[in-house]
Amino acid sequence: MFAGSNNVQGKRLFQSGQYDQAIASFQQALQRDPTNADACYNLATTYHHLGMATRNTSLVTQAESLYNQALDRDPNHVDAHRGLAVLLVQDERKESAFTLLRRWNAASPLSAEPKVELARLYREFGDDKTASELLAEAIKQDPRNVRAFRAMGLIREEQGELASALESYQRALMVNGMQPDLAPKIAALQQRVAMGGLVDPATRTALGSTLPAGATTTPGSSAMTNGSATAPAGAPAVNSGGRY
Repeated sequence: MFAGSNNVQGKRLFQSGQYDQAIASFQQALQRDPTNADACYNLATTYHHLGMATRNTSLVTQAESLYNQALDRDPNHVDAHRGLAVLLVQDERKESAFTLLRRWNAASPLSAEPKVELARLYREFGDDKTASELLAEAIKQDPRNVRAFRAMGLIREEQGELASALESYQRALMVNGMQPDLAPKIAALQQRVAMGGLVDPATRTALGSTLPAGATTTPGSSAMTNGSATAPAGAPAVNSGGRY
């Protein structure tokens, strides 16, 4: 309970840019509960953010160690896997990132989450075919996995398969109606499908390209998760405690 309150406070401090105070709060959470994987993860993301922003390799090394500590405490910690994979790619260790996620997928064959994260990585490096296959497996295992549907929708949209993309986005919205960005996107796609996929440049710009929650736009960035809060571009996520 106490660790959770420190994580909540630390997240607020992180979001307001008070990184030293956030670190202190996360450290206090870990002191109160040394087994708390979220506290390790939150410390890791804060050091990761600061290390990349200031090009401080010592902070990045600390972040890597803390990501691994979070995974020692919770081998299925989704955000810790994502954060560590991002760090490894940023550090030009792409194969290590793939190895990390492949091992997680092998260790948790009945979980959809490793497949979604591995699909994200394959997509970032241009292998949409493998990414799509992984997402299809994830959806089969978890037919209510919003991130898998959104990721599949994005790939299909980029490939010009608008009807399939529309179906994926609609299914994501059916599972979770609290996604305000999806309704206008679906409406725009419906219009494009009705027009046979033709769209003028202004509409294309307005439609944009929506990534799945937590997805990276490049191998070196990640969006804040845990609720609907969003961090500045490139900032790692922090979690206020518990499962998410």
